[in-house]
Amino acid sequence: MWSARHFSQHVQRDGDHRSPFQRDKARILHSAAFRRLQAKTQVLGVGMSDFYRTRLTHSLEASQIGQGIAAQLRQKHPELTETLGLNDTLIEALCLAHDIGHPPFGHGGEVALHYMMRDHGGFEGNGQTFRIVTQLEPYTPANGMNLSRRTLLGLVKYPNFIPSLTNIKPSDIERDLSYRNVKAADWVPPKGLYECDKNMFDWLMAPLSQEDQTLFGQILNSPSEQRHHKTKYKSFDCSIMELADDIAYGIHDLEDAIVMGIVNLQQFEAQIVEPIEALSDTWLAGHISMLAKKLFSQHHHERKDAIGALVNSFITHIDITLTDPAYQNELLKYNAVFLTEYEQALSIFKQFVFRQVIRKPEIQMLEYKGQQVVMGLFEAFASDPERLLPENTRQRWLKAHSNNNGMRIISDYIAGMTDEFASRLYANLFIPKSGASPDSLGI
Repeated sequence: MWSARHFSQHVQRDGDHRSPFQRDKARILHSAAFRRLQAKTQVLGVGMSDFYRTRLTHSLEASQIGQGIAAQLRQKHPELTETLGLNDTLIEALCLAHDIGHPPFGHGGEVALHYMMRDHGGFEGNGQTFRIVTQLEPYTPANGMNLSRRTLLGLVKYPNFIPSLTNIKPSDIERDLSYRNVKAADWVPPKGLYECDKNMFDWLMAPLSQEDQTLFGQILNSPSEQRHHKTKYKSFDCSIMELADDIAYGIHDLEDAIVMGIVNLQQFEAQIVEPIEALSDTWLAGHISMLAKKLFSQHHHERKDAIGALVNSFITHIDITLTDPAYQNELLKYNAVFLTEYEQALSIFKQFVFRQVIRKPEIQMLEYKGQQVVMGLFEAFASDPERLLPENTRQRWLKAHSNNNGMRIISDYIAGMTDEFASRLYANLFIPKSGASPDSLGI
């Protein structure tokens, strides 16, 4: 049941002996949505330097880490991982695909689309990933990449819907601000799926018992009105992908900031070395001071050695735990998790990247600029879709508009753009004599 696909394709490939997950990985790897990650911002803006990681290189690094986690878990729990059917190619596919729904300009683009879609179901990068693989990527006429059910389950990090998870409710005045006054913190989207994609989610959940479906969709209510509600569970495969993503973000993305001089050794020692040394008597606590000096060394090979050691220390301190004994399905009953001290340690790394890199005014200015570009494009296309949308998108809009879902098509179109394409299109629409020609936009 987990290798089933929503759309029955009768493709004749003589001598093709690939597994369902090998086929899924190939479909992801060769998709336009995956290729576009090469020109989408990860943390630092695309084009600021040829060293910076993009969404694509981040996904490749997460994939490598995911395979390392799978190897570790197979060594620690050979019988359980065999029972669970842990598959390296599946984990690789999930890590490669996990970010394909993210829009141009990183968090700024996501906030912008969520604001513009505030009365039309919202926008969120993970929800968009599910939509791309199940509907938008043109591998099939109307079923996206038509991935196997288990691969889809592994890509659903947040198994509930945006309206149910929404908790931040700006006032009526804040709902209709001019774009330049939209405060990003007020429009951070809840992490979940779109209600308009419920049919595909229902198909995905169909093999599960009603009890498992209900438990899987449980929500943790937020204690604060400044934060959205969260989902509680994810599948076993998804938990591995998420750990790999967190390690790649907390460690690899930090390297960009070090090399470009955005952070220094003194900040690192005060905000990472000292807190980790105070955590416990772990290998990491005993070696973090030495690794810090290597990270900020003038010798490239020493920095790479330190990065490798840090990544390895997190990979080797992951185990499998029981999520809830009430689950009947094994894929939901177990998750991969960090040992407590290493979960706390990676949180320290991630907070450091957030405070010292992402929240840096120069980075926030780029996010704000991207936010304005996305909102401007959305307003233009929404004002006269039949006039401005490209032909294939216009046809999809006409079909969706009759079902009162036309705004989602505009959101899909903009979310799929790269940073550079969105910027050129904005210049072509709004900046006189910008030099952007129809040919440069592929028109």
